[in-house]
Amino acid sequence: MPRVRKGAARAQSRKKILRAARGYYGVKSRHVYQARNAIIRAGVFAYRDRRTRKRDMRQLWITRITAACKMRGTRYSRFINGLKLSGVNLNRKMLSQLAIDDPGAFDAIVALSEEHTRAPANTKA
Repeated sequence: MPRVRKGAARAQSRKKILRAARGYYGVKSRHVYQARNAIIRAGVFAYRDRRTRKRDMRQLWITRITAACKMRGTRYSRFINGLKLSGVNLNRKMLSQLAIDDPGAFDAIVALSEEHTRAPANTKA
């Protein structure tokens, strides 16, 4: 049986790695060993940061809603609780956009929330 040499397959493999590492700085874009390590590392960071981005965006939306609520004399927690009690199903991203782009609509939502937050003091018969 003849000896198998991986000439074409190995060249393809190296080419694939170097193509993925194009644009990396210095040796990481030229040497296969360094490029492979850089690609793996970049993939790990990309995977981690796709989740971190979601966390950061939610934090930003909550900060914006909190600021908008303070301007209208209410607290974030009370506002969100009022929305839940009133059955309004707007997510934080949409609430944040409303606070920025359409203050009138946000005022109406805050009023609705306040209306449902204020429960009767003593309703015992």
